Amino acid sequence: MEQKLRLTALFIAVFISQSFTQNLSQTVRGTLLDADSKLPLIGAQVVLLNSEPVQGSITDEQGNFRLENVLVGRVTLQLSYLGYENLRVPNIVVNSGKEVVLRLEMQESTLKIKEMAVTANPNKGAAFNEMAILSARSISPEETNRYAGGFNDPSRILSNFAGITSTQDGSNDIIVRGNSPKYVQWRLEGEQITNPNHFGDQSAVGGSVSILNNNLLASSDFYTGAFSPEYGDALSGVYDVRLRAGNNEKFESVFGFGLLGTEMTIEGPFKKNYGGSFLVNYRYSTAGLLSQLGLLGDVSGVLKFQDAAFKLVFPTQKAGVFSVFGLGGASNFSFEDVTPAIWVIPGNNASRAEIRNDFDKTAHLLNLGIRHSISIGKNSFLNTTLTGSSEGIRDDIFEAGIVKLYDDEGLFLRDSVVQKKLNFQGRLQKPTYRGSMTYHHKFNARHKIQVGTKYTLFNYRFDQSQYRGDAGSRFVLLDVDEQVGTVRNFVSWKFRANDRFSIVSGLHNMNVLFNKKSTLEPRVALEWNATPDCALHLGYGKHSSMESIHHYFAKVQQADGSIIEPNRDLDLLKAHHWVLGLERRIGRNMRVKAELYYQQLYKLPVENKDTSYFSTIVEGLDFRYVELVNQGKGRNYGVELSVEKFFSQHYYFLINASLYESKYTPLDGRERNTPFNGNYLVNVLCGKEFPALGKKHNQTLGLNAKLFFGGGRKIIPLLRDEQGNLAVAPLNNKYWDYTKAFDNSIGDTYQVQVSASYKWNKRRATHELFLNLDNITNNKGKITEFYDESEPNKIGYMKQFGFFPNLMYRVYF
Repeated sequence: MEQKLRLTALFIAVFISQSFTQNLSQTVRGTLLDADSKLPLIGAQVVLLNSEPVQGSITDEQGNFRLENVLVGRVTLQLSYLGYENLRVPNIVVNSGKEVVLRLEMQESTLKIKEMAVTANPNKGAAFNEMAILSARSISPEETNRYAGGFNDPSRILSNFAGITSTQDGSNDIIVRGNSPKYVQWRLEGEQITNPNHFGDQSAVGGSVSILNNNLLASSDFYTGAFSPEYGDALSGVYDVRLRAGNNEKFESVFGFGLLGTEMTIEGPFKKNYGGSFLVNYRYSTAGLLSQLGLLGDVSGVLKFQDAAFKLVFPTQKAGVFSVFGLGGASNFSFEDVTPAIWVIPGNNASRAEIRNDFDKTAHLLNLGIRHSISIGKNSFLNTTLTGSSEGIRDDIFEAGIVKLYDDEGLFLRDSVVQKKLNFQGRLQKPTYRGSMTYHHKFNARHKIQVGTKYTLFNYRFDQSQYRGDAGSRFVLLDVDEQVGTVRNFVSWKFRANDRFSIVSGLHNMNVLFNKKSTLEPRVALEWNATPDCALHLGYGKHSSMESIHHYFAKVQQADGSIIEPNRDLDLLKAHHWVLGLERRIGRNMRVKAELYYQQLYKLPVENKDTSYFSTIVEGLDFRYVELVNQGKGRNYGVELSVEKFFSQHYYFLINASLYESKYTPLDGRERNTPFNGNYLVNVLCGKEFPALGKKHNQTLGLNAKLFFGGGRKIIPLLRDEQGNLAVAPLNNKYWDYTKAFDNSIGDTYQVQVSASYKWNKRRATHELFLNLDNITNNKGKITEFYDESEPNKIGYMKQFGFFPNLMYRVYF
C-alpha cells in the first residue's frame, strides 16, 4: 500500500511538472534610478500588471528588482515611489530564450507630498533625453523589429516617421525636413561617430547597409529640429544611438542567418556576483560568404561586408561605472560597366557605347570609446568620455575603351576592352579623436542644469586625382594632410514650474580652431500641458555646422593655369529653427501630433559665380570643387501631422503626412528647390500580432505592412531644345541644363512593403523567422535621368530599388 502511494505521488508530481513546463516563463529584472542624479531608488514598488496572482517586487539598495517565472508574451510593469511620478512600461516582450534586463529611470515630482495624486503617464514615443521636449522621438528595438521595411536596420526605420524620408534608391540616406542627409549627426553612447553605413562616401552620406545591429541596441532618440543645447555641429537631424548592457548574471547567445548577413551575438557576466558584463556581435555578409566559397561564380558587384560591435561594463564600489564600447566594419565591391543607374561616381555623367566604367571600392570605419560615469553627492553626476574613430575610403574608377566584335556573318559576339586607364582615384583617411565631459546637477525637483565641453581633433589625409582627357594628364583634386580642431561648449537649464509647465533653455558655443570661426547659439523650448491629455510645445534654436572637409582644401584651377585653395577661410553654415507643436493623447495608447516648423538658413557656401546654381547643400555623391563664398541662403518650412495608435491589444497603426518646402538661393539670385524638396510625403503603417498559437500556445505570428508615397527628387535635367528633343554634346562633355537645376522632378514615388514574423518559444530557446518583402509591387519609379547611348531615346534613368525579399532566421539561447 505504501509503495502504491509513493508511485501515485510520483505520478502526480511528474504530471504537475509537465503541466508547468508547458507554461513557458522567463525572468524579468532590472535597475531603477533617479532620472537626474542616476542614483538607485531604494524601496520602489514594481508590479506586473494583469498578473494572476499579482506578481511584484521591491527595489533593493542598488535599485535592483527581480520578477521570476513571468509567462512569455507581452507584459506591462507599473512602478511607483513616494515623491516620484509613476512609471508605466508597456509592451515588454518576454521570450523563453532570453532574460529581460531593464534599466529604468523615474522623475521626481514637483508636487508637494500633501498634494500628491500623481497618475501614471506613459508618454509613449517621447525622447528619453529629458532636455529634448519637441521635435524628438524615441525608437525602441522592438519597433525596429516590428515595422515593415526596417530590415532590423535602425537607420531605415526613421523613414516611417513624419518629416523624414530617403532617396528610394536603396541607400540609407536620411532626409529630414528637406535638408541634405550629409548634415545628419550620428552619435553612439552620446558621442559623435562616423557615418555607420557600409559603402559610404567622403561627405558621410550614402551607404546601403547599416553597421548598427538591432540585437545590441537600447532605445535611442532622433531629433528633427530646434535641438537642445547639448547638440552642436548639426543642421538637419541628430540620431543618438544607445547600446544596451549585456546580461550580468547569465550567459546568452543569438545566432542569425539571413539573405543579408550571418551573425552571432554573445553576452554574459565577467564573473559571478560582480555586476559587470560583456556584449559582442559579429556579422558577415551572406553574399560575400557565398562568393568566398565560389558559389556565386564570376558575378560582378557582389557587396561584401563584415562588421562587429561590443560593449563592456565595469562597475566599481566607489569610482563609478566604466564602459568600453566599439563599432566597426569593412566593405568592398567591384563593379564592371557601372552606370549612373547603378551607382553615381565622380565624372560619370553618361553611359557611352564606346566607353565602360569599372568601379572598385574599399571602405572601413572604426569607432572606439571609454566612458566613465560617477555620482557626486546625492544630486550630481559627471560623465567623461574619450573616443577614437577612423574612416577610410579607397575609390578606383577605370575607364575602358570598348570595341564590339562580330563574326563573319555580322552577328555580335562580345565587347572587347582595347584600352583601360585609371580615370579617378581617391584615398581618404580620417582618424578622429574626441574628449568630452558633462556635469549634471539637480538643485531640486524643479531645477536642473547640464554643463559640458567637447574637444575634437580631426587628422585628415585626402588624396584625389582625375584624368583629364583634354589635357592628357592627371589633375590633383585634393592633396590634404591637415589637422583640424574644434571645441564645443554648452550649458542647459531645465525649469519645471509644476507638472504641467517646463522650459529648457541654454547656449551652445562652436569653435573651429583651424580658421578661427566661432558662434554662440541660444536655444529655448517650452512645454505646457494644458490638460493631462493635451500638450503645447514651442521652441527656437540657432544652429551651425562645418562643411564637409574636402571643400576647405579643394584645389581650383584659375584661368591662367595656376592652382589655388580658395576655401580655407570658409565660415560655418548657420540656421535659425522655429518649431510649434501640439500633441493630444486619446486614452493611454493613442496620440495625435502636429508640428509647424520654419528653418532659416544663411551663410551657405555657394559657388563664387553669379551665374552658378551650386551650393554645398545640394551636393550628392558626385562632388564638385569650386571657389566658395558664404553668401547663400535658404529656407525649409512645413507642417507635419501624425496619428499613432501604439501597440496594444495586439495591433498598432501609424499614419503621418508632411507638406514641406526646401529652398535655397545661390549667387545667381534665383530661389531654387533643393534636390531634397519632395513637397509632400505620406506613410501608412499597421500591424497585427496573433499570440498563443499552436497546441502549447507558445507561438506568435506577426503581420505588418507599410504604404509610402511622396514627391520625387528634384533633378538637373538633360539638355533639350525648344521642341523637347535631346540636345547633349557628348564629345564636348555637355549634358546638363543647369539653368533648370532642380526645377522639377521626373515623377512621384510610392512603395508597398509587407513583413511577417513567426516566433516559437521552447523551454531553453526562442526561434524567430522574419520575412520582409520590400517594394512588393516592384514599382520602379524614375528618380534621375542621364544620357545613355544604349537606350532607344538615349535617356537612361536611375530608378527606385525594385522588389527585394529578405529572409532571416534567429535563435535566442
